Amino acid sequence: MPKHTSLAMPPLLASGSRVALIAPAGPLSGEHDVTLAVEQARSLGWEPIVAEHALARRGYFAGSDAERLRDLNSAIRTDSVDGIWCLRGGYGAMRILDGIDFDALRRRPKALIGFSDITALHAAIVAKCGLVSYHGPTARSPLAEFSRRSLVDATIHGNDPCGVAAEARTLRGGRASGRLAGGNLALVAALCGTPYAFDLDGAIVVLEDINEPVYRIDRMLQQLLLTGALRRCAGVVLGVFNNMPDGGAEEGRTLDDVFAELAATLQVPCIVNAPVGHIDEQWTIPIGRVAELDADARALHVEPVSVV
Repeated sequence: MPKHTSLAMPPLLASGSRVALIAPAGPLSGEHDVTLAVEQARSLGWEPIVAEHALARRGYFAGSDAERLRDLNSAIRTDSVDGIWCLRGGYGAMRILDGIDFDALRRRPKALIGFSDITALHAAIVAKCGLVSYHGPTARSPLAEFSRRSLVDATIHGNDPCGVAAEARTLRGGRASGRLAGGNLALVAALCGTPYAFDLDGAIVVLEDINEPVYRIDRMLQQLLLTGALRRCAGVVLGVFNNMPDGGAEEGRTLDDVFAELAATLQVPCIVNAPVGHIDEQWTIPIGRVAELDADARALHVEPVSVV
């Protein structure tokens, strides 16, 4: 499919849509997480269906690999389920990728929403199903009005969920268009060389991360450059990289230095500090849809869904 053509869309969600609430990675803090998720789903007009193992815990996972996979595949295979909203990220989604029923998802496409570790699921859905997937808030996190509007625009109305990034900075100006790809940097890098890796050629690449020191962010970006994955992208949208243990600088080298190098190396339009990441006010990014980045205006615009 041409790089300037959006991937197939799952049906938009609507009032009364049945949405499965699953925990495919890290464990929840307690039942209050599920309670909030249910309330938020209902506030959007959706009918929430809590997965069987949503509150399970096994070490740093929300239950065993088999339990988490069972919940995901149950949501995929159940025809009456219209969408899947992940309760949290953490770690563990990539451990279940080989067992996902992609055939069932291709037969009955449905929206999947989440971010952070859920990037692994987005990448797999794009690679194996050619289907748009939503990098957006997790269900257990309180929805700020900014985040709610973007989520609704993306998953219910099919409108542009992004716009001008008021707090962003331009690292390299210019305009570029292409399919949206990416998400959490650690997962984008970790999936390199696997059947689930993002195809970043000609893409507008969106990246964010949390709890990583400068040198690790540098190393992950170098991995993407050395594998060639990032070399032919059309543009880069760097989100928020927060809770850095080194405060954003190490041995006199700052995160700004790393990002400035990246922009200079790639020679493509690039902005930083867009509202994407582990923050209260975040865009929902429809991975796989075509968007235009205007780095001088610090704006990202996603083409609206054509409703026939």
